[in-house]
Parts: sequence; C-alpha cells; structure tokens
Amino acid sequence: MIELRNQGRVKLLATDVDGVMTDGGMYFGPNGQAIKRFDVKDGYGLKMLQSNGVQVAWITADDSAITRARFAALGLDVLRDGVRHKAETLEAVASEMGCELGEIVYVGDDMNDLVVAELVGTFVAPADAAAAVKEKADAVTEKAGGHGAVREVCEAIIEHNKGHE
Repeated sequence: MIELRNQGRVKLLATDVDGVMTDGGMYFGPNGQAIKRFDVKDGYGLKMLQSNGVQVAWITADDSAITRARFAALGLDVLRDGVRHKAETLEAVASEMGCELGEIVYVGDDMNDLVVAELVGTFVAPADAAAAVKEKADAVTEKAGGHGAVREVCEAIIEHNKGHE
C-alpha cells in the first residue's frame, strides 16, 4: 500500500491524464481518429473517493474530446485541459475547491508534472513514469498508468483518511 505524507485528511486528488489515467499510448483508428485507453478500475476508484468526500481534478496539457467525454461520464469535479502552467493551475484549482496545497495528492508521470511535486502533500508516480519523476516522487505505485495506478492511490487515500477523521 502506498504511504501518503499528507499531515491531515486528503481533500483533493489531482492527476495528469495521459500516462496516468491512460496508458500513455497514442492509438489511431482506421479513419485517423485518436483513441485512448482508460482503465475502468481507476474510474471506479475515483467514484469511491468522491463518495468518501474527496474531490477529484484532472489537470492535463492535452486538449482532447476523448478526455472530456471520459471525465463527464465519470462525473468528476474539475477538468482543466490545454494547461501550460500546471503549478499555477493547481494553485487556482485548490483555491476554487477550498483546500490547501498540503491537502492534495497529485499523480503525475512526466517531466511537466514535476513543477507541482514540492507544492502538494504527496506526489505519486505510476510504476512506468519517467525515471526522474519516480526519483522525485514521495511514492510510486505498483501498477502502471492506465492499468490501475490511480486505483491504488484512491485506496491509499481512503485508508489514510480513516486515520484522520
């Protein structure tokens, strides 16, 4: 089980999308349309978090109709896509959601996610994240991005919050 370093209750899980919620692959259908693979276990984990009072935000540089459709289907709290400045965006989301940066767990897989590593309570990397990201992470999942990594984090947050009620 992942150990979180948040001092108190986790109020927000923020994640990147490609390489975290998806397997990071670029797939194209016969007509050139982009296709992404999301793991249903991750989606269910996010719904479990919400039912336990934890908000969920997706913060991604990608601007994708597929991402927006999956986000809407899950009924999550905040989506910021087309993001160029993740730290500034995360700070704004935290303010909007009424939480402190230390009450956030962030999951990221690549170099552009490192800008938030020092800001949040716990920075988590999927097992297949870039080496520099795993080195900087507070925790690394057993599962790869798009293959249950987010579910591991969701379960860790629920367990962590039980001890901070």
